[in-house]
Amino acid sequence: MRASACLLFGCLSMLGGPLVATRGPAQTLTTYGSPGLIDMPTAEVFPDGTLALTTANFENTSRNTLAFQFLPSVYGTFRYSFLRDFDSGVGLSRYDRSFDIHFQLREETARGPAIALGLRDFGGTGIYASEYLVATKHLAPSVSVTGGIGWGRLAGRGGHRNPLSVVDGRFDTRPDSNAGGIATTGQLDFGNWFRGDAAFFGGVKWDVNSRLTLTAEYSSDDYAPEAQRGLIDVRSPINLGATYRFDNGVSLGGSYLNGSTLALQLSYAFDPRKPKAPGGQGAAAPALLPKEQVALASWNLPGDGISPDSQVTAELRRNLKGQGLRLIGFSQNKQRTDVTVENLRYGAAAQAVGRTARVLANTLHPEIETFVITLAEDGVPITTITSQRDDLYALETDVDGAWRSLARSQITDAAPSISGQDQAAAFPAFTYRFAPYTQLSFFDPAEPLRYELGAQLEADFQPAPGLTFSGQLRQPVIGNLDNDTRPSNSVLPRVRSDWGRYAADSDLRLSHLTADYQWRPHEDVFARVTGGYLEQMFGGLSAEVLWFPVGSSLALGAELNYAKQRDFDGKLGFQDYDVMTGHASVYYKTRGDYHVQVDMGRYLAGDWGTTLTVDREFNNGFKVGAFATMTDVSSAEFGEGSFDKGIRIEVPVSWFTGKPSRKKVTQVIRPVLRDGGARLNVRNRLYETVRDNRGRELAAGWGRYAR
Repeated sequence: MRASACLLFGCLSMLGGPLVATRGPAQTLTTYGSPGLIDMPTAEVFPDGTLALTTANFENTSRNTLAFQFLPSVYGTFRYSFLRDFDSGVGLSRYDRSFDIHFQLREETARGPAIALGLRDFGGTGIYASEYLVATKHLAPSVSVTGGIGWGRLAGRGGHRNPLSVVDGRFDTRPDSNAGGIATTGQLDFGNWFRGDAAFFGGVKWDVNSRLTLTAEYSSDDYAPEAQRGLIDVRSPINLGATYRFDNGVSLGGSYLNGSTLALQLSYAFDPRKPKAPGGQGAAAPALLPKEQVALASWNLPGDGISPDSQVTAELRRNLKGQGLRLIGFSQNKQRTDVTVENLRYGAAAQAVGRTARVLANTLHPEIETFVITLAEDGVPITTITSQRDDLYALETDVDGAWRSLARSQITDAAPSISGQDQAAAFPAFTYRFAPYTQLSFFDPAEPLRYELGAQLEADFQPAPGLTFSGQLRQPVIGNLDNDTRPSNSVLPRVRSDWGRYAADSDLRLSHLTADYQWRPHEDVFARVTGGYLEQMFGGLSAEVLWFPVGSSLALGAELNYAKQRDFDGKLGFQDYDVMTGHASVYYKTRGDYHVQVDMGRYLAGDWGTTLTVDREFNNGFKVGAFATMTDVSSAEFGEGSFDKGIRIEVPVSWFTGKPSRKKVTQVIRPVLRDGGARLNVRNRLYETVRDNRGRELAAGWGRYAR
């Protein structure tokens, strides 16, 4: 139970506790955390985009699963299981990590069943390794039947000769995948898939009403690994279960397994596109004032009312600040104004543009008809949006006003430097933040969840556009992150696997202390140079260039770093290890919700390889993604896990609060942290800095222009 609580409640705390979810069709999740019967899968899938958490507990086993429907017909799961006394020969329990993937090949129709193909534990130790082909059909709206054939663990009971052996005799035998061991943990055993004996399974599900579902199944899993160790008593292939669903997305289930064991299960499924708190809780956009009232405003009366005297500038700066915008450039003539602003508040850059346009309309003399608004980050111009004042008034009450305004606006690359006469007032700038922090580490075999809570002080100083000096101090207060006593057994340079020593040997620590300069060397090109103590484990020098056309879905980048390993105490000293590292990167945003990133180059341990990252990004900023890195380090050299891989979840703070914010909560879930495929952590990498303000991302969020 301890492992279950650690994983489930760790994930729930990251997501902010109970969430509001819309009720979907009646659906039950298996003890493996995926749509199905009790232990056996069905051909069903989640509603598209669903994220689900499940913990199931019985006898000496606890299974904890995170599942995500990342394509309409494909879902994936990550599971962390606790098997008490599984390794009894050495007196150890087993904390097991595994991945599943499920493909729905055919949706259910009036004439035929849904059909799906799936892999269980295809990247773990092999304890649950199995494959299946399954079909599900509703006999009535509330009754469905499922039948399937399984391989691997799902062929443990009633196994017969593999039907695929008629294609190739090699399908008759299933090579040893070292199930239950850790030597090959994380490898993709392609040679084992759909090989060896096969067995049939099936079951029936009855939705008594919209809340209660009863389930019965014939299981082809005989729990041989657990039974051989005396961890479970297997008496029957029949499993019986019941699930009750609540309105908030939580499901509570109970089942009777193997004719001998009671199991309890708690699941929580929700749609990330539907935030916990309804939107619109922030201040409304300022109403447009009549032009006559703006013309008679006190700051527009002196002189000709057109020249940007100090009174107009001060009023504009004050009004923009009230909307969470920082004015850093301002100029105008009789018909046009150019302003450069930094968005300090809004997750959607289009909302910042809309608020800026309204402030301009309510502040500047009515003879100024053209608004040229440039969005900047750290004093560096990113993208320019040109619109007409009259369009703002004409579309004020239009139901489709936001999207019509996009059609009437022009989005172009920004000039390489800030224009206007307001730079002197915007720089230098100094900001600081003092707040608590949380640092989590998952899946340590000795402690499934390690944590550290403390106080954090961060400060930034910008003496000029593009130049930022930044530092962060952390003081741990409570936690067990520093209690790791396992020494690293890595045969590679220990660039990450000594993380426990960095926690244990440091108290007040300097997380980073850097000088960062960003600029625009050419149209559609961005550049950055960063030097100093780059992260907790490394300091050095980092240089980067990014080509990102304003209206393109494609961006290309290159980064080169010299990194030297820092002392464990988190102070100013360095160790002897240093390395040149760098990557060429390709970024691509699809027309849907998906984003693909490929990084190719040299990593911190000196290995060469490629990282593939695929994210699903919803319009509200919620992201769920996965990554994998393959390098020239062999699985034996890498150690446990075989290669670097993981899941990452990014949740905008506005998703919790309903109020506009640029802050985000990010959590990376790695099955194991080793030295192979480790990349330098550099703040302010260019793509993430500029992408929200570029044309495609800007246009995607234009629905918030008038909000």
